[in-house]
Amino acid sequence: MVIDVLQRYDLPFPRSLPEFQRLFSNEAACAAYLERARWSDGFLCDHCGSPDEPYRFANRPGVLRCRHCNRDTSLTAGTVMERTHTPLSVWFWAAYLVSSQTPGISAVQFQRQLGLSCYETAFQILHKLRAGMVRPDQDWIGGKPEEVVEADETYVGGRTRGKGRGVHDMVIVAGAVEVRQRKHTSSLNKRKSGRYAGRVRLALVPDRSTKSLGGFIESAVAPGTTIITDDWSGYAGLAKRNYLHTAVPERGDMQVSESFLPIIHLVFSNLKTWLRGIHHGVSQQHLQAYLNEFTFRFNRRFYPFNAFRSLLGIAGDVTAPTYAELYAKKSRSTTSSGLGS
Repeated sequence: MVIDVLQRYDLPFPRSLPEFQRLFSNEAACAAYLERARWSDGFLCDHCGSPDEPYRFANRPGVLRCRHCNRDTSLTAGTVMERTHTPLSVWFWAAYLVSSQTPGISAVQFQRQLGLSCYETAFQILHKLRAGMVRPDQDWIGGKPEEVVEADETYVGGRTRGKGRGVHDMVIVAGAVEVRQRKHTSSLNKRKSGRYAGRVRLALVPDRSTKSLGGFIESAVAPGTTIITDDWSGYAGLAKRNYLHTAVPERGDMQVSESFLPIIHLVFSNLKTWLRGIHHGVSQQHLQAYLNEFTFRFNRRFYPFNAFRSLLGIAGDVTAPTYAELYAKKSRSTTSSGLGS
């Protein structure tokens, strides 16, 4: 099942807390919203194709039963809410809090806001929503003649105590961001150059080799795009991968960085501030899921309320991690692709 995420007037955006409470006052209202998102023209049985009005159950609002074949259809099937024992109203509150809080929300705050008795439940719900932040059919960034893409990598992590000098547990995060140009007459043009960030892509990479960095660029950026990087050897083969590559020798000069790679460095700075300020540290095991959340928020920063329905809609056709997988030593990725949306 894939829920439509295009503009639909029968699926309004809750733009305030009172409006949210009015739209989703109970379990039946939440189920009705999911039903309209899935079938805009009315119920259609997934098993026999019958379009008749289904049987409804007061104690199971998320289940519809076909009058012809008597088979049940779950409104949460194929979404991150599949097989959940948590009420739909809690999931809707979760999606609203995640999308309406501009800087995001930690699992501890989330548990407190929803009155959940178990921290692990809050942690799992948030990670399932992060799985829904990635579209299965995600496209490349770049590709427009007038836009360039800045790409770089950074270390994420802090000092490690008790392992000796020079030993650390930091990991490498590769990033690429579209650089767009505002009109000089625009009131939003606060930078002298008029440049601002478009869409961003972030991913964990094992090292700074040509294979890792070049592979990240190929998975994130459209071929033929103009890409600006520093002169690290890991980017040396981008021209052979069908990119218009410009390598800028920084030599530790911050003025060079500000002139040629300002946007990607700003993205990395915002990312590290967000990880420290909201989550106070993230394990390497779950870092990619948090990168996906940052990407989701960053790419929708101009449309914050649209993210509510996106969380519920993009969740279609996504397999979310189970409780056991979240707490396994090596859990699989919580995304359907390796990058944020």
